[in-house]
Amino acid sequence: MSTSSGRHPSGVPMQELDPSPVTDSPISISKSDYFAPSTSYTSQPSQPPSSSSSSHSSFSAALFPTFWQRCFPHSPPFYLLRTQRYSSYLLSSFLGLHIANTSLVPLLTRSVATSEPYLLLTRPYYQSPLFEPLLVLGPLAAHVGSGVALRLYRRRQTVRNAGAENRAERKKVAWPKVSGISWLGYALWPLLAAHVFVNRITPLRIDGDSSGVNLGYVSHGFAKHPAVAFTTYVALVGVGVWHIVWGWAKWLDLTPDTAKGEDGAERGLRRKRRWYAVNALAALTTGVWMAGGLGVVGRGGESKGWVGKGFNKLYRSVPLVGSWLVQ
Repeated sequence: MSTSSGRHPSGVPMQELDPSPVTDSPISISKSDYFAPSTSYTSQPSQPPSSSSSSHSSFSAALFPTFWQRCFPHSPPFYLLRTQRYSSYLLSSFLGLHIANTSLVPLLTRSVATSEPYLLLTRPYYQSPLFEPLLVLGPLAAHVGSGVALRLYRRRQTVRNAGAENRAERKKVAWPKVSGISWLGYALWPLLAAHVFVNRITPLRIDGDSSGVNLGYVSHGFAKHPAVAFTTYVALVGVGVWHIVWGWAKWLDLTPDTAKGEDGAERGLRRKRRWYAVNALAALTTGVWMAGGLGVVGRGGESKGWVGKGFNKLYRSVPLVGSWLVQ
């Protein structure tokens, strides 16, 4: 039995569709995805570098970043903080000798003349051409320089994080907060510079060396102008000792902000105890230093004769205030 056109033998109607080519797979994968591109030796050779300088620059660009990263794998604050810390170790060793010669020994002997040999015994070690740069000048420059560099780096990072692109926008970005230890360090700069200029640089400039500067030189200055000598001495010792004691508390993690406790009340109590302990140690150290410096050396009196005339010449040579200090 013949079937009519357009019908399936089962009786279900069929639609007549035009034939169409088979389309690509829904996930089109090219040949190069399966196989690596073939390298033909008969293909054209690659172009050589335009010059030797370009290859050298590319070599340097690839080598030196890797070299510096291997030598200095950490960020700049890592090295700046350690420079500031380890330089303070050397400065502390020098200050230990200095406080012993200028305060502790006079406090024990109760005499300037008797204390002079002890000063002359140890001073050649930290004023020699070899040890002075290693023990005093170098660590001092490293300590101050690393502190300034660290602050500038943090300022740069703050500006970068704020997205400031021009000068007007950078002015609106606040500088990083200055800690109390840093404020003491900034206040110590001019006091220390004046101390070094009067006791070290001026004798070198006038006499050619500072071998004649001793405890009697300091006593002579106190006798000639006690108000200026007392004010500058108290400021130098007070600011310096507080900066050093709080700095060591920071290195030893003994500052109040590092105190820990089980709860807020215990933590707050420990912070108060640390604050009082650090300031008490600074006050004790300042008191001992001033007891020998002011109580003995500061009361040593004016030097007479040719020694006194030499001291007057040195004090008179101090710029700006020299003629006023010694009349």
